[in-house]
Amino acid sequence: MTRASETQGGAVTLSTEGLPGWLDPVVRAVETVEPRQLSRFLPPEDGAGRQSAVLVLFGEGERGPELLLMERASSLRSHAGQPSFPGGALDPEDGDPKADGPLRAALREAEEETGLDPAGVQLFGVLPKLYIPVSGFVVTSVMGWWREPSPVGVVDPNETARVFTVPVADLTNPDNRAVTVHPSGHRGPAFLVESALVWGFTAGIIDRLLHYSGWERPWDRDKQVSLDWRA
Repeated sequence: MTRASETQGGAVTLSTEGLPGWLDPVVRAVETVEPRQLSRFLPPEDGAGRQSAVLVLFGEGERGPELLLMERASSLRSHAGQPSFPGGALDPEDGDPKADGPLRAALREAEEETGLDPAGVQLFGVLPKLYIPVSGFVVTSVMGWWREPSPVGVVDPNETARVFTVPVADLTNPDNRAVTVHPSGHRGPAFLVESALVWGFTAGIIDRLLHYSGWERPWDRDKQVSLDWRA
C-alpha cells in the first residue's frame, strides 16, 4: 500500500507502512477493538443519524508522542466550547460513507478547521462507527500519523476557538484524569490538560485508546468533575 493520503477527489489509502514503533500498540488496538468495547452508544440499526468523521492525529513533539485537538467556538449550536478532534459531517463530495468517504471527510475537515496540510498525514486505520445521541452524529474515528508536520492554528474563529497539541504523557498522567458527572447522571472519562477539560466523545475515544494500547496508568476514579447543565 502507498504511504500517501490524497484528497481533492483522489484515492485515499490506509497504510501502516513506516509508522514509528511506538504506534504499534495503537495499531493493534485499532485492528482488534470491538464496537461495544468503545461505547454503549452504537449507530441506530435503521440507518438514522448524520454520517461524520474525526481525525485522531498522532504526532511527535518536543515531549514525545502527542495528539492534535481543537476547542470548538462557544457560539456553535452543537458541542459548543468543547475540546475535540478535528472533524465534522460528511459532504456529498467526500464520497461513499461506507467506503473512503469518512477518510476524505476527516482530512478535509481537519484542513478547514486547523489549516493542517493533509499531504503530510498518513492514515493507518479506522475505529468502529459510534453514535452521539445528543447531536445525532454517527462518527467514524480516522487514525492518522503526522508524518510531515505542518503549521496549524485557528482558521475560522466562528468555528474554532483554538488549536493545540497534548502530549500523550499528559493524557496518561493520573493527576490529569477524572470522571465527569453530567446533570443527567451520565458519567464519563475526562482529562484536565492544556488548560482544558476534555470530556464527552473525545475523552471517551482517548480513554479507550490508552486502555487497549496498554498505555493507561492507574488513576483515581473517585475524582469527579461536575458539568454545567448546559453542557
